[in-house]
Amino acid sequence: MSSAPSRTAARPAKPRPSFAVPIGLIAFLAISWASLSEAFGIGLDLGALADSITRGGGILGELLAPNWSFLPRTLPAMLETFQMAVIAAVVGCGIALPVAFLASRITAPNLPTFIADRALLSVIRAIPDILYALVFVAAVGIGPLAGIMALVLFNVGVVAKLLSETVDGIDTGPLEAGRAGGANRTQTVRWAVLPQVLPNYVAYSLYTFELNIRASTVIGITGAGGIGNQLFTQYRFFNWENVSVIVVELFVLVFLIEYVSIWLRRRLV
Repeated sequence: MSSAPSRTAARPAKPRPSFAVPIGLIAFLAISWASLSEAFGIGLDLGALADSITRGGGILGELLAPNWSFLPRTLPAMLETFQMAVIAAVVGCGIALPVAFLASRITAPNLPTFIADRALLSVIRAIPDILYALVFVAAVGIGPLAGIMALVLFNVGVVAKLLSETVDGIDTGPLEAGRAGGANRTQTVRWAVLPQVLPNYVAYSLYTFELNIRASTVIGITGAGGIGNQLFTQYRFFNWENVSVIVVELFVLVFLIEYVSIWLRRRLV
């Protein structure tokens, strides 16, 4: 018969208090103060900020009173924005699929290809989409073509990065079975890798399509077509009631696209 454990057993030592949280909080406050100070940072002036908020009350009032008679004039540009997003998503995501396979250790044919592809994707993602738009506007002129080309590179960078990381996490069993059966690299990628990552690829493509609507609005300011150009024009003339109409349109369009994308992603799971 085993004896019961002694109640007089020594209690475990109390853990020492951690100073990580207080030190982190102090460091955060110090960095924030330095960033806002005039000597080391942006020189935040609370008085000027309060004055700007007061003057912004009139603008806010105009934004809250949209001029709905301006709505018909925005529809062609909004349609152009939607078309740009669709074309860029189809082309960009199509290019991103093989690029992603070359950027994964599992499916890359060799180490130099893997390193070169990863480096190329890093460069593509490092450049903002508005800079791409400026370059393509200078190269091909003002219009939606420049915007589509900028969005294509934007989509390639996003989808290829996400998909390559998904490929890195797949089950390698089917891949090894295909190689053992004599399949070449293309066949193993097609039949052993692609079926595993296809739902994620579709989800990433739908996600970038949503991003294209927002991004096309921004790059449209550079003259790359779409509703962004019209939005910037109304902003320059301080037509805030017209700006409000465009903002509401964009909100409704993005909301509808996101709702449809969520529905499609659920059907794919």
